[in-house]
Amino acid sequence: MTEVDDPYASLRDRVTIITGASSGLGAAFAESFARAGSNVVVAARRTERLDVTAEAVRSLGRSALVVKTDVSVPEQCSELVERAIEQFGRVDVLVNNAGISSAVPATRETPEQFRSIIDVNLYGSYWMAQACARVMQPQSSIINISSVLAVTTARLPQAAYTASKAALVGLTRDLAQQWGMRKGIRVNALAPGYFETEMTEAYDDEYVTTVLLPRIVLGRAGLPAELAATAVWLASPGAGYITGQTILVDGGMSIA
Repeated sequence: MTEVDDPYASLRDRVTIITGASSGLGAAFAESFARAGSNVVVAARRTERLDVTAEAVRSLGRSALVVKTDVSVPEQCSELVERAIEQFGRVDVLVNNAGISSAVPATRETPEQFRSIIDVNLYGSYWMAQACARVMQPQSSIINISSVLAVTTARLPQAAYTASKAALVGLTRDLAQQWGMRKGIRVNALAPGYFETEMTEAYDDEYVTTVLLPRIVLGRAGLPAELAATAVWLASPGAGYITGQTILVDGGMSIA
């Protein structure tokens, strides 16, 4: 039985919006949801990279829509959802993946630097969830991408990033209880550990080998496909009794 044929894994003919889909984890999410049968709306600020993601979706036999979006702007979030409805007539899944990071010592971080992280990571996720919830039907799913840093540290100065990702855990719980019974929408979060992405390319080799990897029980970076597979399952009918939860996908970093 294939992934698409299995009723507990299939997202056949569903419509999934993925923010931050221009590269890295976002691109992996797009391909995995397409493999599970979903049409995919890819959104980010860099449209030239989005076209590559969209072509990967189409190569898997699914439809893709590219929408340039800055999630920190509520109006653009609403426009993204409107475009999805115009194209596909529905929105079933939102993967709130757009995010930015910084590593600035707390005594030197400016208000502008701190707010820029919160604007994208926290506010952007809220504006997207809000816009999608207005059109989603029962049995829809919202997946917020938090971070292992919501429960531990990476021994780097990342106050704004950590605060934004920890706040997403609380936001996930509250939206789940607001929209579960009233709208039939499940809201959960994934908290990734160390994955090799554009965001983690700034880590120097010594930090990775002497500080980061020794804290990971499985002793390696995660594969984007592993996180994406978890997201597909969480959006599928097989996870239909799960809501308000944050699932750590961190190779054991949070327990080391």
